[in-house]
Amino acid sequence: MTSQWQLRAAFAARLSDMYGREVPAYTTLVDVSREVNEDVLRARGADAERLGSISRVTAERHGAIRVGTPQEMQQVARIFGALGMRPVGFYDLREAAASAVPVISTAFRPTSREELARNPFRVFTSMLTPADPRFFDDDLRARLETFLAGRELFPPELLALADRAEAEGELPEAEAERFLQLAVHAFELSTEPVDKAWYERLERVSAVAADIGGVRSTHINHLTPRVLDIDELYRRMTERGIEMIDTIQGPPAWKGPDVLLRQTSFRALAEPRALRTPDGTVIRGALRVRFGEVEARGLALTREGRALYDSLLARIDEQASAHPGKDRSELAHTVWAEHMPHTEHELATSGLAYFTYHVAPDRPRDGSRPPTRISELVEQGWVRAEPIVYEDFLPRSAAGIFQSNLSGEGSRNNDQQGAAYDAAWLSGAIGREVLDPFSLYEQQQNHSIRQAARELELDGALDQAPHLPEGAS
Repeated sequence: MTSQWQLRAAFAARLSDMYGREVPAYTTLVDVSREVNEDVLRARGADAERLGSISRVTAERHGAIRVGTPQEMQQVARIFGALGMRPVGFYDLREAAASAVPVISTAFRPTSREELARNPFRVFTSMLTPADPRFFDDDLRARLETFLAGRELFPPELLALADRAEAEGELPEAEAERFLQLAVHAFELSTEPVDKAWYERLERVSAVAADIGGVRSTHINHLTPRVLDIDELYRRMTERGIEMIDTIQGPPAWKGPDVLLRQTSFRALAEPRALRTPDGTVIRGALRVRFGEVEARGLALTREGRALYDSLLARIDEQASAHPGKDRSELAHTVWAEHMPHTEHELATSGLAYFTYHVAPDRPRDGSRPPTRISELVEQGWVRAEPIVYEDFLPRSAAGIFQSNLSGEGSRNNDQQGAAYDAAWLSGAIGREVLDPFSLYEQQQNHSIRQAARELELDGALDQAPHLPEGAS
């Protein structure tokens, strides 16, 4: 039998192989990522693996796909459910982007620490919002919804196997192989000719809308390796002549702890596609829809930490607007150095980041009683704090990646009122709860606190500490 995590690992590996064949520059990206990671490991030793073992980091991938309707999103949820992946987080890229990006998103991923350690594959999944009048008038919305209703992205056999794998937690070897074949094929770039006029009509609204609603299939848009030094990777990719986007999205590079997520990519490539003209003739053309993204992951921030992060971004925006001639990365570095805690210990004692806490093997053995405050337990050597890696995404960074790879700004009528979507709506649409990432990190942290308290015979004394500010008890 093939378990869910084995299906997940095999699917991620096969998807990577397929994408490398279709987008050769992706293979270069993976190779450079591996080289950088090996160099960082040699230079930093065990410290390089503080946010995940090198084997996990090397195997780690996140994919991105786009669908058009709630039904298609619900089917995607069934396929990823077979792999032990659940929807986590709600991202509204319509509000995060300055240009026209009419999608809402969630990420399907494993949720337990054990499953993440086995294989942390995640897929950022976006859904088109035809009901938003800022992007689609009544006529275009009707045409788009009719088009989407007439296509089938995932064959019934794949969905049936997915349901079985999710219900039983595994598949027999032959069925597992069939599931993997069908699933990988579902995300390959189709060779079916694209209706040129229809695609261009949607492209005038948004290149993302055209990529989703202008074709009769879906495909993997990017597959992202994880790197331990994204600035060095950016430099090496540029040296190899691969055109990268202008910036690295997310927090700036600095000497303090890495937090949340930094991302960059090479620009979308013009890929040959068959196009059908209005008179029925099929011609050879090219579309830019797929690109190579890479990411560096940091500590997961608490709600308070995330509020600080967002306030610092706003401060950087204000300063960049007030001083247009100044380098934005330098402004960001200065703001970070002034306002972001400089050590993991400060992040923990300020309640700004999530950690797990483990009884130290070399804890005091002089017969003294341990203190009942987490901060004191760490300072006195009773427990050690291990950072929880951020497993999720940032709307603004995702929108920045989307925008940097678009051929145009598209169109957006801000005189119209946007359609309302949120996590509750998406949960209802796909029939599965969209989980809150903060709650998942907090559960992981609190579980470790309770376990440490039991081992130190402090049962109850630490159970009431949901966060870890100085003085928590």
